[in-house]
Amino acid sequence: MTYSRVNGVGEDDRGAGEPAVADAWEALVATARRTVAEGLVVGTSGNVSVRVGDTVLVTPSGVPYDRLAPSDITGVDLDGRQVLGTLVPTSELPMHLAVYRATDARAVVHTHAVHATAVSLLVPELPPVHYMTAALGGPVRVAPYAAYGTEELARSVLAALTDRTACLLQNHGTLTYGTSLDQAYDRTAQLEWMCRLWLTASSVPNHTPSLLTPAQLTEATKRLHNYGQHP
Repeated sequence: MTYSRVNGVGEDDRGAGEPAVADAWEALVATARRTVAEGLVVGTSGNVSVRVGDTVLVTPSGVPYDRLAPSDITGVDLDGRQVLGTLVPTSELPMHLAVYRATDARAVVHTHAVHATAVSLLVPELPPVHYMTAALGGPVRVAPYAAYGTEELARSVLAALTDRTACLLQNHGTLTYGTSLDQAYDRTAQLEWMCRLWLTASSVPNHTPSLLTPAQLTEATKRLHNYGQHP
């Protein structure tokens, strides 16, 4: 199996060579720029990574995404040793690597999305306000606060991700993963939308948002399994 140019980037291919890596970097940069364009991060906050075989390509630390070029490619192995490029990898590298080691992730997106971060200040998990909660594995948990870039934060995130593909980081932001950059990004956007929905509904005086039951989420999970186009 090989990597497609953009949409399929993230599927495992231990024999992937330079063209696959170059395409994956191009897709990573495009995704990082999209997080800025769609208001999920400000400046150089947040970070994106994609796995190509046993190499993890990551956004570098403190470099504006619109300045990244093919020559700025930055990659590490699963132990965090830099194997591509000279720019310092994102400070959140421990969190990204922890997700790759513990899950089937092929891409990870971390943002500082406003509504999702606001929810992380208020509740231990995002209430199930919409059936797309099922697409993320269930109600999205909030990982307790830990300083950015630490192993403590990485452990906190992994615990929150148990049986989930997304979590909120308390007083910090979001993290989602998927089998491709497109899927990881779509999950981030969906999570931010649901957080905005809950905040909007819960702000109406004298009203409490209705929530989906476990049975309703189970039904949604089954229906979503067959959603979309299938070969």
